[in-house]
Amino acid sequence: MITTPTPTHRALPLRPFPIGARAVVLVAVAVAGLLAAWYLGLHPAKLVPAPDARGLVADVFGSAVSPAVAYESEGLPSDIDPLLVRVGGAALRTLVYAAAGMSLVVLFGLVLGFFASTAWWADEEVGASDPASQSAWLVLRYCVYGVARIVIAVMRSTHELLWAVLFMAAMGLTPLAAVIALAIPHTGILAKIFAEMVDEAPRDSANHLRVLGASPLQQYLFGLLPRARNDLIAYTFYRFECLVRGSAVIGFFGIETIGKYIRDAFDNRHFHEMWTYIYALLIVVVVLDLWSGVVRRRLS
Repeated sequence: MITTPTPTHRALPLRPFPIGARAVVLVAVAVAGLLAAWYLGLHPAKLVPAPDARGLVADVFGSAVSPAVAYESEGLPSDIDPLLVRVGGAALRTLVYAAAGMSLVVLFGLVLGFFASTAWWADEEVGASDPASQSAWLVLRYCVYGVARIVIAVMRSTHELLWAVLFMAAMGLTPLAAVIALAIPHTGILAKIFAEMVDEAPRDSANHLRVLGASPLQQYLFGLLPRARNDLIAYTFYRFECLVRGSAVIGFFGIETIGKYIRDAFDNRHFHEMWTYIYALLIVVVVLDLWSGVVRRRLS
């Protein structure tokens, strides 16, 4: 007769202050933040503006409660567009730049996300009867995966403002330079998130397709992508909102987006006009957020 040994339980040492893993992470982040503030010499007293700058700060933030509906400058040409028309045109151009960049982001992000994912790899080794072919396939797919991950890391490690400096220095203040500068970092970020979302998607549908004889690409396209569809769409909308904000910031370099008019209004001390442009950008972002919410609810 075979008897099953009874497991013995050892008493765990009592900890006087049990702390969960999440609490440890939060405490570590807080400590790191305090150390960084100490190293940089940050102090709450520095938030108080100097006496000679308090008037400017009061003018800037005081103008927020009364945004302009007409130009603050006098003596403007009679044929100039009304301020609100100019604001609408600037907001539209900001959206156009963001949409142009987003078209490149989605296209190249999906391709890079595919190669940076392991979900398209077959569960069974290709050429299992031939060890040489099997090894070659294994090396090839790891090389493709590694190269895709490196390319993604390079693209997303540099902010769009630095890419803008590089491309505008080489190509001038052209729309193409601005769109490329916007697209590069967001493509890297989107590709990374896409790859991780697909890799973490439920694989039951893909497994059924594999049993039916589907290829790894078919499993990816029809078994995994549909399961991750809602998350992918939600994150794509979020990236588009980020591109809109990036498109506005690119305007500080002189590109004809709403950021250029915000900078010009600030430089001319037309703070009421500046807040009109800022509120227009806020409205655009809020509308995009509401639109993405409606689309996600319809797809869910």
